[in-house]
Amino acid sequence: MRGGEIETDVVVVGAGPVGMTAAALLAARGVRVQVLERNTETSDEPKAISIDDEALRVYQWAGLAERLLRIMVPGTGTRYFDSQGRTLFQARAEQPRRFGYPFKNPFAQPDLERELAHHLRQHPRAGLRMGAEVTDLDSDGDGVRIRCASGQLRARYVLGCDGGRSAVRERLGIAMSGRSYPEVWLVADVLGDTHDQRYGMHHADPLRPHVIIPGRGGRCRYEFLLHPGEAEVPAPELLRRLLAPYRDITDDQVERVVTYRFHGLVADRWRAGRAFLLGDAAHMMPPFAGQGLNSGIRDAANLAWKIADVLAGRLTDAALDSYESERKPHALATVALSERMRRVVMTTDTRLAGRRDAYLRRAMATSRGRDFFEGMRYRPAQVYTAGLIAAGAAPVGVAIGQPVVFDAATGRMRLLDEILGPGWALLGVGVDAAALAEAARRVRRFDPTVLHVPLDDRMPTPAAGIGSIVDLDGRLATDLAPYRGHSVLLRPDRFVAAAWPPGHAPDPATALCAADPVPA
Repeated sequence: MRGGEIETDVVVVGAGPVGMTAAALLAARGVRVQVLERNTETSDEPKAISIDDEALRVYQWAGLAERLLRIMVPGTGTRYFDSQGRTLFQARAEQPRRFGYPFKNPFAQPDLERELAHHLRQHPRAGLRMGAEVTDLDSDGDGVRIRCASGQLRARYVLGCDGGRSAVRERLGIAMSGRSYPEVWLVADVLGDTHDQRYGMHHADPLRPHVIIPGRGGRCRYEFLLHPGEAEVPAPELLRRLLAPYRDITDDQVERVVTYRFHGLVADRWRAGRAFLLGDAAHMMPPFAGQGLNSGIRDAANLAWKIADVLAGRLTDAALDSYESERKPHALATVALSERMRRVVMTTDTRLAGRRDAYLRRAMATSRGRDFFEGMRYRPAQVYTAGLIAAGAAPVGVAIGQPVVFDAATGRMRLLDEILGPGWALLGVGVDAAALAEAARRVRRFDPTVLHVPLDDRMPTPAAGIGSIVDLDGRLATDLAPYRGHSVLLRPDRFVAAAWPPGHAPDPATALCAADPVPA
């Protein structure tokens, strides 16, 4: 503290799920972080409803995955129904537990926020200030000064995680591009429900498109497209009418009932000096792909480790420019998917709905069509073509999955990330110990965990300073097949930063915005 001013590394504005996730990731990497929230307590409104396996892997890095699974329904995807209420297909994970966790997991947002807030309040590197509305922020060459009702803070960086009406985005003068939609939807979260399915249900009835997502303990979410004039009907009366095909409802069984208009908007810039936008502050999308919160968690996963590495001297500040270049294309593609699903799956045009149903039935009669729709290959892949990657002959900018592997050092089966640790990792895929040791010397500035990965069902040969992992079910071998005979540098977010055969290592200082090399 200096003259009543609190000094910290990062200030996060907004204590919603994305802001608290970013704070938890930063604190887990040794970064001092303060979260400022204008409301006096966490939200009691169940807004977001589901997170995926990628998001749970992110929470694993913060030490939260097992704790959060207790408040979730481990789901199996989404079932789509046609105009007549008949099942078209059920979308689920193409590779079950590819990232170590169940694919789709419904939850109640108030439960998630309470768990995240409790975690931050217990963490020695984190602070959570409720009732602290930000009134001003100023940047200079060394940091950001943030003023709020409870005082003043100074930080190296500030993260705007304060939602679609972001005050941080407004103060930075950043506009959003895209469009908003005129249709009004009623969203109701109810109790005492008999739906116990472990999947969401999208009913593509053009007369009344609607969505049902069962939760835990009798909770359930219903979303209905409203007809003109229905938004003016008293909510209790309208809700009873809409729910009539499924259940009776009493006033005490209604947690929340609101009407929404959805948006497809993306911020024109995601960084302004030492300030960054994440979550709804950076992008808003219709909910029909179930990717709103998941996209915000991906933002936090991409940015938090980079800030931690800049503060630790492993990366330069210029590396933070890669946050937007890596995340924005995927966010734009996800918004576009959500808009297409609104236009086609939730259409009110009976002729378009009929053509859609016929097309899908023809597609589902083929193995290629089943693979595409049931495996959700229509979702945009998160692949980086620009950013903190060093291009070469082998694929870079792709994520490695998280199978259970055998840790030769401990003689235990463990999830891959438990062995890789929280930082960078270097894998020698069928590379001998001498070549792997040389590769490790080239990237020593990142202080990576170094692991030998033997191929062809062989046991590892012990080597000083080098661990070994053994594939158990073919999943690791499948992910690493393109890297046979290569050293593979994994970023802390488990994307491939670089891959090279012996004697062809890239220069990390230029390719990855690394800081000055450590002494030999």
